[in-house]
Amino acid sequence: MSELRIVFLDENTVILDDDIDLSEIKKLGNYEGYSLLPDDDPVPYCKEAEVIILNKVKIGEKHFKQLPLLRLICEAATGYDNVDIEGAKKHGIHVANVAGYATNSVVQLIFSMILAFSQKLFEYNQEVKSGEWQRSKTFGILKYHTFELAGKTIGIIGFGNIGRKVADVAESFGMKVMPYDVKELDESGYRNYSLDEIVSRADVVVVTCPLTEKTRNLIDMGVLKKMKNSAILINTARGGIVNEKDLAEALNRGIIAGAGVDTLSKEPPVDGNPLLEDVKNLIITPHCAWATVEARQRLMNGVAENIRKYLRGETSGFIC
Repeated sequence: MSELRIVFLDENTVILDDDIDLSEIKKLGNYEGYSLLPDDDPVPYCKEAEVIILNKVKIGEKHFKQLPLLRLICEAATGYDNVDIEGAKKHGIHVANVAGYATNSVVQLIFSMILAFSQKLFEYNQEVKSGEWQRSKTFGILKYHTFELAGKTIGIIGFGNIGRKVADVAESFGMKVMPYDVKELDESGYRNYSLDEIVSRADVVVVTCPLTEKTRNLIDMGVLKKMKNSAILINTARGGIVNEKDLAEALNRGIIAGAGVDTLSKEPPVDGNPLLEDVKNLIITPHCAWATVEARQRLMNGVAENIRKYLRGETSGFIC
């Protein structure tokens, strides 16, 4: 029996300066990795592969027709919208993703943003760099209104693994938790609030729900106007959930006090974006909440386990 051929089509979307150990994958077969593909056609790089690993490379029916040996696609992510699932089923190709690997990392960025706003970290850092502290007539600078998280209310839109971890951390700060989810929360110990209740009462609103047709533009100007003008909005889920034009306007008009965003509706934002213009009180990070070294290692370990399951014929937990 020939050795299993494994091809990773876009290593550099997951690996930075060789900081991730791929040995668990490489021991499973004949491994070949590409940093990033020079074009949009993956076929020439994986013609002989039985297993391919990808993160952002798009693959579908027109490619599957040219890859008769392909039997498993390992998505190096949780989301798999870059893979034509129906086409994979048609050609007898399994698709497996990795869920839950980045929960701690995403929650860490969420609270990094919340704390940056609550302590005015960027503002005070800039005061020191510009020499204001050195010119101060007192021991420090008292220029910005900061606030404690204890006693504040956090609204969490989407109460899956990430949302529940946000709740755990929020409670450690002494915050009141108000979750909202389309599913019942009977076993969570939390009451399921309405969206209107959350946005009107919360001091911090965190978006952790998936992007669907029902959640697209869920946070628009109508919702933003219901929020407190002192409230902070954090979105580390998907860009399309928050209407970006409305958010930019709300921030510039002082309808809400600040926002932290890790995702945009189009990534990379090569055609511009309303949030990339001169918007007040906004923190933007480049879809990096998931990307701590620990999370990326868990991700690739999960890919290795999916390949092992395939080799054992255990495919019941796969996407298809």
